[in-house]
Amino acid sequence: MTPADPRTYKPRPGEIPTQPGVYRFRDGDGRVLYVGKAKNLRQRLANYFAPLNTLHERTRRMVTTAKSLEWTVVPTDVDSLQLEYQWIKEFDPPFNVKYRDDKSYPFMAITLADEAPRVMVTRNRRIRGAKYFGPFPKVWAVRDTIDLMLKVFPIRTCSDSAYERAMRTGKPCFPGQIGKCGGPCSQRVTIAEHRAMVDDFIAFMQGGDERFTVELTRRMKDAAAGMDYEAAAQYRDKLESLDAVLSKSALVLPEKADADLFGVAEDELSAAVHQFVIRGGRVRGVHSTTIDKELDISGGELVEQILQRTYGDAEASDVPRRVLVPSLPADADELADWLAERAGRRVELAVAQRGQRAELLRTATLNAQQALIRHKTRRGSDYASRTQALAELQDALGLDEAPLRIECYDISHLQGTNVVASMVVFEDGLARKDQYRSFAIAETTDDTDSMYQVLMRRLARLDEPEDPVPDPAADGVVAAEPPKRRRFSYPPQLLIVDGGQPQVAAAARALRDSGREGIALCGIAKRLEEIWLPDDDFPVILARTSEALYLVQRLRDEAHRFAITHQRKRRKRDIRTVLSEVPGLGDARIKALLTHFGSVKALRAATTEEIEALPGIGRKLADTIVRRLGEE
Repeated sequence: MTPADPRTYKPRPGEIPTQPGVYRFRDGDGRVLYVGKAKNLRQRLANYFAPLNTLHERTRRMVTTAKSLEWTVVPTDVDSLQLEYQWIKEFDPPFNVKYRDDKSYPFMAITLADEAPRVMVTRNRRIRGAKYFGPFPKVWAVRDTIDLMLKVFPIRTCSDSAYERAMRTGKPCFPGQIGKCGGPCSQRVTIAEHRAMVDDFIAFMQGGDERFTVELTRRMKDAAAGMDYEAAAQYRDKLESLDAVLSKSALVLPEKADADLFGVAEDELSAAVHQFVIRGGRVRGVHSTTIDKELDISGGELVEQILQRTYGDAEASDVPRRVLVPSLPADADELADWLAERAGRRVELAVAQRGQRAELLRTATLNAQQALIRHKTRRGSDYASRTQALAELQDALGLDEAPLRIECYDISHLQGTNVVASMVVFEDGLARKDQYRSFAIAETTDDTDSMYQVLMRRLARLDEPEDPVPDPAADGVVAAEPPKRRRFSYPPQLLIVDGGQPQVAAAARALRDSGREGIALCGIAKRLEEIWLPDDDFPVILARTSEALYLVQRLRDEAHRFAITHQRKRRKRDIRTVLSEVPGLGDARIKALLTHFGSVKALRAATTEEIEALPGIGRKLADTIVRRLGEE
């Protein structure tokens, strides 16, 4: 498909209003490509019609794919938030972020639309009129909580068919006969009495209402004082059940706190969100979601879209009094007003900066980081995904065959010192860690020179001879074995370097100077995730959701990790580098230290007083040196 020229559908000057509104880009078939909102439509949309070479690569691809633009003016910024959410939900635009739940979590649901509501475990979040609690990490966690709650609030658990049969025949349902169902079908309570128990069940789950424990404690003491020890024991057992429910969720905020806290981890292509649902100061539910990003968006914009999706269809009671996020979007006030409209009361939108909130945010962020790693690992280890990635890479780079062996290179250094390089190997889309290599670079002028040196050294190893073939006529030889090829001499089908045009040019020069042909080459520029080919003026842009880009990104990230690890190991061995990181220590003082103590071992064993004795080193600097050496 020929890219469109945005000028063909650019609105005339003055045609775009300056009011708040929501806009849609459409392609030639009328499909909505992207939905966005703006406080000032004219100012926001003008950014899309800037010169193409000034646009982000992925924004450029979106505007050149589109064939038309339309917008809707709304009265307020809050209205634009709501309309944007509705349109994203309706049209599922490919250039807006995509949500992928890690898994279908189990929930506790109370079917409030029923005559006699029942409590159940379900993964279906579309039950009409149901009230949900969770999600829970495991099904058994939901069942355990329900079992404990039923000891205090014995509400209905039987199926709809069993309930209807029991009410029609007057014979209690089977769970009711064995004491597992407390609904009207058990013939022990009326529908009105059962509804009151359901309300108490929900009130406790929403906030761990202390009035229940206070009331049960009072009844237990009154029963004991009246020598009704059987009733007192029943109240005691109910109190223990409530305590057990509360103990399953640790107190993380003050007891009155109701909040949702979101931890976010992201890279250029994806993001993961980990949500803690906190009611009565306790974590009552967790939820993980992964997101595929097509356009480059800021952390604040991502937070805004996460909150829109979380609360767009939520009931008022599901919107907490406080929403804690890692960063605030630009229109945080409007977003807070939108949340307040949905809740019917004020909602605080804030950043978790200190104390218990900050500690909980760190935990949520750590969980999000782990979820992102799991998402990328699962995607990379799936056979179908790997096959698709290699096929897409072959097509995008114009290769004759899929690159079954790929090597990726990265350079790492510390302000020009301790320069090292890494080589990681993927075969059939999977990491071959036994074939990773690291290189130390003694002298170099810059990163491109380092890349050239490393590839010249690596390509020279392709000439290594195979292991000799045993001579069958020689004494002691029983049978001839096929020659063994050294693994380092296997030629890759594709070389990937971390960097853009300069690094690719250096790698291409190494391939030419070493006389190697038939090895494809590309580079990946981290800022925009562009794929650069030798001698091309424009990069190859892979869709952010493509398996090929995920594979290339994994290679680049693995090469970077391996290079950093090796570089840090060298730094620990290089005492001069360690000392150079101490503020106030220049080359002259470092030389004086090493000369005075005679060896690295002696310097590491020196006390603060011994170091302070050297001219020009005071007590504070000596303390810093001892502390820094102790960290290594």
